[in-house]
Amino acid sequence: MFASRSSLKWAGPLALTALFSPMTLAADESIPARSGDLSEYAYPYPARTFDFESQRTPVEMAYMDVSPESPSGKVALLLHGKNFCASYWAPVIEHLTDQVYRVIAPDQIGFCKSSKPEGYQYSLAQLAHNTHALLETLDVDDVTLVGHSMGGMLSMRYALMYPDTLERMILINPIGLEDWTAKGVPYQPLDTWYDFTQKTDFERIKAYQKKNYFGGQWNDAFATQARLQAGMYKGPDRDSVAWASAKTYDMLMTQPVVDELPRIEVPTTLIIGQADTTAVGKNFAPEAVKKTLGDYPTLGRQAAEAIPDATLIPLEGLGHLPQTQAPETFYPAFDRALTE
Repeated sequence: MFASRSSLKWAGPLALTALFSPMTLAADESIPARSGDLSEYAYPYPARTFDFESQRTPVEMAYMDVSPESPSGKVALLLHGKNFCASYWAPVIEHLTDQVYRVIAPDQIGFCKSSKPEGYQYSLAQLAHNTHALLETLDVDDVTLVGHSMGGMLSMRYALMYPDTLERMILINPIGLEDWTAKGVPYQPLDTWYDFTQKTDFERIKAYQKKNYFGGQWNDAFATQARLQAGMYKGPDRDSVAWASAKTYDMLMTQPVVDELPRIEVPTTLIIGQADTTAVGKNFAPEAVKKTLGDYPTLGRQAAEAIPDATLIPLEGLGHLPQTQAPETFYPAFDRALTE
């Protein structure tokens, strides 16, 4: 049986301001420890839960479901990146509801407010199946699918599995446009990934994102989600957070989708910040291999050529989060993708 319930009340204008206003950068020790399900952290819109059984385990999938004042029947599904919670979609949700979209933004199993079962077998297909089951429970069909980073890789799998449910797909700097293992990134066992994720803290997150996401730039806005992620690694559930992160790293490394891009039948737009250098497993790769990874100008062009009838919108000078780095550039591109 499936059930949906509200787990948090509306955060209110003051909470929304606190979540997304610039803040003073702080050292890691000033970042509050967070629980593994972020129960004490209010999302900008009500967080509900989809309760279901998966892999013989009861799980809860958190999601936001936001409707415009005058519904039009249009629905957008937003899939988050690996290093982010659904809460970071708040400005995009506001933009879409202004254009009379109903917006559904889940936290995938293993992430943020959703369950993190210790023995869960993570796969992109399983996460896509879970998400599709959520939409079925909400009686939603014919959606615009928007995926960022890992959410873009998941979106591509979703489009391959459920093409008839999608009106269009928008990929914002998706990962998965290359097969890292095939390019020479050595396999890392789960124990190695677990050791790696256990060392996560704010300074490490900042160093990685500053280099790979933002082309050497850093400011308070970029730090907001980094602080949230770091808080989960400081909290009482840090081990379960690290283990889920390790298993999802393994999922991304061992389940490439890039060779299946020619089979995508959904009208697709790729919005690609050209300064992005993100690549999973890059830190484990030999120096000669590292130099070949995360070449988003090339990857975006190749993906647009591989996906039938795809459109590429390159954003010069922007990195992995163009929606955060330069909203004034991103949203015109996004609006174009929504209407083409």
